[in-house]
Amino acid sequence: MLTIGDSVPDFTLNSSEGTPFVLHRVIGKRIVLFFYPKDLTPGCTQESCDFRDHYDALRAKGVVVVGISPDSLTSHAKFIGKHQLPFPLLSDPDHHVSTQFGVWVEKSMYGKTYMGIERATFLIDSSFVLRQAWRKVKVKDHVQSVLQSL
Repeated sequence: MLTIGDSVPDFTLNSSEGTPFVLHRVIGKRIVLFFYPKDLTPGCTQESCDFRDHYDALRAKGVVVVGISPDSLTSHAKFIGKHQLPFPLLSDPDHHVSTQFGVWVEKSMYGKTYMGIERATFLIDSSFVLRQAWRKVKVKDHVQSVLQSL
């Protein structure tokens, strides 16, 4: 699991933009990378729409916003279309990147355990160093916390 001050290893994931997203190709900008469990679910929709609603303010601070979930690119396209999301969504179906960031975890619901994404957001600086991590994110006011930290 990555911790504050660690260099973030490069990764490549399929992107909703139609080309692979390669982390280390984002040159000279900070990156807000948010992991969410599932497209078109209430909490994930609210979080993504909050990032959408504050997208201009984030961009004004020199930040690239990227969302990651295990969902397919087809699912991401529906999510983006329905909610007019202005940032790319990446597909991590094998959980490789989620595991690197320590957000592919055992969860529990109604007495059953399963593996899933723990909602989290990471701020990566322009040198690809992890500068801040929000783990076990509660959606309400989360994006405002991210903005305040920038």
